[in-house]
Amino acid sequence: MTHHPSVDLLTLSLADDSTMMKHILATHAPDGIFFYVTPLLQIIEDIMHRANPNASNQGHQVELDVIVEDGISNDVDATLEVLALTINKVSCKISCNCVGDQHETTTGILNMLSRYKWDAKAVITLAAFAVNYAEFWLVAQHYTANPFAESVLLLKQLPSVLEHGEALKPHFKAISTLVRTMLDLTRCIIGFEERPDQYMSTNEIPTAVYWIIRSIVACASTLMNLIGMGHKRNSMTGEAWELSSLAHKISNIKDRLWQQFDLYNHHINEKKHIEAYQTILRIMDTPHLDNVMPLRHLISLKDDLLPLYKNTTKKRVKIDILKKKTVLLLISDLQLPVEELSVLDQKYREARHNPTRAESQFEIVWLAMVPNSKTTESKDGEQIKFEALRNMMPWYCVANPSSIEPAGIKYIKEVWHFKNKPLLVVMDPQGRIVNTNAFNMMWIWGFQAFPFTSQREESLWQEETWRMELLTDSIEPMIFNWISKERYICLYGGEDIKWIRKFTHTIKDVAHAARIPLELLYVGKSNPREKVQKNNDIIRDEKLSYVLPEVTHIWYFWVRLESMLHSKLQFAKSFDEDPILKEIDVMLTYDSNDQGWAVICHGSSGWMRRVNGDTLLTSLTNYKEWRDDAKEKGFLPALNDHLEAYRPPLWCSHLILPGTTGNPRRAKSFRGLKHFFKRIISN
Repeated sequence: MTHHPSVDLLTLSLADDSTMMKHILATHAPDGIFFYVTPLLQIIEDIMHRANPNASNQGHQVELDVIVEDGISNDVDATLEVLALTINKVSCKISCNCVGDQHETTTGILNMLSRYKWDAKAVITLAAFAVNYAEFWLVAQHYTANPFAESVLLLKQLPSVLEHGEALKPHFKAISTLVRTMLDLTRCIIGFEERPDQYMSTNEIPTAVYWIIRSIVACASTLMNLIGMGHKRNSMTGEAWELSSLAHKISNIKDRLWQQFDLYNHHINEKKHIEAYQTILRIMDTPHLDNVMPLRHLISLKDDLLPLYKNTTKKRVKIDILKKKTVLLLISDLQLPVEELSVLDQKYREARHNPTRAESQFEIVWLAMVPNSKTTESKDGEQIKFEALRNMMPWYCVANPSSIEPAGIKYIKEVWHFKNKPLLVVMDPQGRIVNTNAFNMMWIWGFQAFPFTSQREESLWQEETWRMELLTDSIEPMIFNWISKERYICLYGGEDIKWIRKFTHTIKDVAHAARIPLELLYVGKSNPREKVQKNNDIIRDEKLSYVLPEVTHIWYFWVRLESMLHSKLQFAKSFDEDPILKEIDVMLTYDSNDQGWAVICHGSSGWMRRVNGDTLLTSLTNYKEWRDDAKEKGFLPALNDHLEAYRPPLWCSHLILPGTTGNPRRAKSFRGLKHFFKRIISN
């Protein structure tokens, strides 16, 4: 038998030649009929794996069994019924012509398959080869136990092949490697063919199909040459090298195609993201009958996945559960401060006590902004953090942060300017955004601020005066009792425990001498650190005054003041025009240094004048100087007169400029040099 080289260097070098490309394209005349060939390819993969004499991956085998069963149950047999005759014809073509001119045989097969799409050409030819390959190994693997197989073995002259199986291992390995590479390339081609035409145009695919068929012919030629060659195996060494060269060729084409495929996918995804973002911009600016459509585009368009979860019920639900309700979108990363979560939880539960009230007609949904982690360890850690936070929340949460629409995340970041600080965005029942961050209103008034519109915010401020209830809210319930009993209430703070001891002892002595009912409450500092917690313990143990029971309450006292400042500044009034804004500014000034400070109020709104802690302590120490005035005018009027009379002159020994290391929000309260100096000069 004459040996015909299956491939040579000259043929390999012509792979991308324009003449060959024209020749390949001339065989292509598709009729437009689509065949879903993936199940057929799965069956071919199953055959190739079972035929491999060295196959030992039983787990993979079980997986293939399931795939084949699924394929058949999904009417793959109907596709095979249509293609069976064509597969048999190609199989005969390969068997009869594989030992001749392989390029001519390949071209002949392409002509036979001219009406099919490129992916179908490759799969049909692979199926035709799989039939012959399976027959070869069925006989080889079962002849010892099956007389019928043994007879076929004799007719095909396969005994000598099996006897010299060890010597032929390189050939079988080369065939197996080439087949595996062809299957990988075919999957890539199918991926291209399933893409829209405008995205999949590439000259690489016709070339790839040509070389798949050419490689199949070469494999068939090698199998054919094994038969009846006796002991003349040395002449086949070249064929093993040729198959390896083809595998390398196919692998290179596959790599180039996958690169293009990745580029196309990136291009398609980018286009989809742009279109989705434009859509969400349009939807958020369009009036709707309800809020479902805006919420779906923000959270998840795949509503069948039940994207929302509620820890109190342990159930997942559809977005429709929020239909025609006011929805507060809590947006944060996984570093959501426990203090904020704790206070919001308390206010949420308070609002739920009376479900018939207007301010109870709302839902909160937590949208967790979680970056895509690159490592499994990071993903697992983030999942643990996410579930821990989710389990602390009584409201709805997104069941899976990765399911949030990418366009929704982009909208949240670019339109609502989310970075790291949590947001509380309010959407009304018609899907309109009425507040891009309602935290200020929530901290100041709670759900009394419902529905959290700017009109409601302005209305609430118009009703307000500077009173103890506004300053303290519900951080200490006893305060309301003190107010109703017209007691004198002193709030004080700072970190200097020596000053705290001296101040509390002095003011208690003065209150006893003046015979006034006095209550003292320590409110620490805006950043309640370990020192403030230690002061709390000392004050409680030494019975110096009342303290707030938790550090969260101290945080809440100061964050409310910050929120008042933000809220007030929105309405563009100056400090001189707005007495509440002026008082807020003074309170925040007290917190801006480490010195002790105090304010005294009689009942709800009888305030002492604002001075620093040392000035107040001096006046209290000198109580005898104004004791008679206190009996005649009253305690606070007499104290205020004394503070005014002994008010130190304005002078400055050093200048403290507001820097970026402090709270940047407080810089908003500097309105002109006058107020700047009010912050840094003790009155």
